[in-house]
Amino acid sequence: MKIVKDGLYRHYKGNNYRLIDIVKHSDNLEDLILYQCMYENELSHLWVRPLKEFFSEVESNGQLVERFSYIGDKKGTNRL
Repeated sequence: MKIVKDGLYRHYKGNNYRLIDIVKHSDNLEDLILYQCMYENELSHLWVRPLKEFFSEVESNGQLVERFSYIGDKKGTNRL
């Protein structure tokens, strides 16, 4: 079982997001992360991304960094 922390995450490009929950894709049952922008965004405030991608590493300035890094506690955890 993978433990996923609720709370605030910082995207490697600098914006903050709140992880809301783990949800399932209706066709293939893939685990997705439902998250919310913590800044004004005219496109949408809620987003989904595959769990594996949310917690993956990306290259930034020649270094591997977390795509989203945990920066604050909300309460509780979501368990897969």
